[in-house]
Amino acid sequence: MNSLNVLILEDNPFQLMALHQMLNANQVFNVLAADGVAAAQQSLANRGSVDIAICDLQMDGPDGLEMIRYLAETRQARAVIILSSTDTSVRDGAAYLARQQGLWVLGSLPKPASATALCKLLEVYSEGIEHDTAPLPLLQVSESLSLEALYPIAPGQHIGDTRVSEQWIAHYQPKVSLEGKLLGVEALVRWQHPQYGLLVPGQFMAALEHAGLIAPLTWRMLELALKLSSEVLQARGEALPVAVNIAPVMLEHVDFAQEILALLARFGLPPEVLTLEVVESSVLNTPSWQLESLMRLRLQGCKLSIDDFGTGASNIERLLQLPFSELKIPSEFVRGMAEDARKSAVVAGALTMARQMAMNVVVEGVETADDYRALQALGKPAVQGYFIARPMSEAALLSWMAERTGPTSGQPMLLQINE
Repeated sequence: MNSLNVLILEDNPFQLMALHQMLNANQVFNVLAADGVAAAQQSLANRGSVDIAICDLQMDGPDGLEMIRYLAETRQARAVIILSSTDTSVRDGAAYLARQQGLWVLGSLPKPASATALCKLLEVYSEGIEHDTAPLPLLQVSESLSLEALYPIAPGQHIGDTRVSEQWIAHYQPKVSLEGKLLGVEALVRWQHPQYGLLVPGQFMAALEHAGLIAPLTWRMLELALKLSSEVLQARGEALPVAVNIAPVMLEHVDFAQEILALLARFGLPPEVLTLEVVESSVLNTPSWQLESLMRLRLQGCKLSIDDFGTGASNIERLLQLPFSELKIPSEFVRGMAEDARKSAVVAGALTMARQMAMNVVVEGVETADDYRALQALGKPAVQGYFIARPMSEAALLSWMAERTGPTSGQPMLLQINE
């Protein structure tokens, strides 16, 4: 780690010295120290950008939130660690704000920071860089690209050209049981752009919506996911369950259900392998005639999940009216739940409700062993998050499965969870 460049923003001399020593103990020697936002900004201007900025939130004069905004605007730190003696809810709120501005937040620590906790966050950074799973550079993450930038239309090419849609690829994130059984994967769209490299949805989805290309994008993702499931079926004798996000506009297609079933038949797959993840708020005001497709697919055996449950316009009555089979609890409620009784209570309540309604639960955003163990004490949901695996390409997923599961058909897909 001795090649890392780190900035410490801390106005308490003792804390500043302690952090500096902790970094040195972890073989980090390129350290900039500042006791105020202005001094930190000047250090970055003089010495250049850093890999990690450790930002205290509370200080005299401009606070850490202003520094976070500055880092997001100037892209002078690849990742951020938030440090504060405030309540957990305040630290988590600051972390959420930083992520919303495109920063890679390694974690938020209470003061005084422990050497062990800081070491773990440095390892998270190093692993992300080493395995190429870190968020994209801030120049790309913080900006949603325009339609004109994404589509340099050549003579004779149109916006829905097949050569463009072939750049839309799927990355897959595993879902496992708490016992380690591989339950399936979620297909997450990426754009392998010839100019900008690998793009995430926040950088191009608005442009695709403006161009009316959500439907072809969705069908592309469905085809890629089902193709993968079929290949696993042929190789192992057991189809890989897959989940695909469904935008509200897809429900407007009269033949949506029939086309889904036809696609399943084309790949020789039973409907049970496919889960359609629908954003919760998008189904609340959907006309009844559009919901007929969802009902028909459930009757045939497809699964239906409410994505990001609890973050939209929650309506418990709708859960009774619609044939949902699964709730997805988002990372906002999970990250740091081992130390936050409020988050633990929210997750426990959702698990209890789902159990009483005979629904499955997938918990997203499980990033640490502590959060994983906290879930073990609450019930038996499926889990998904960086602690299990980051989203990965199809080739990487198949390799990941081969390394952690039985190589021949008929053997259970069991993982060794390293805590």
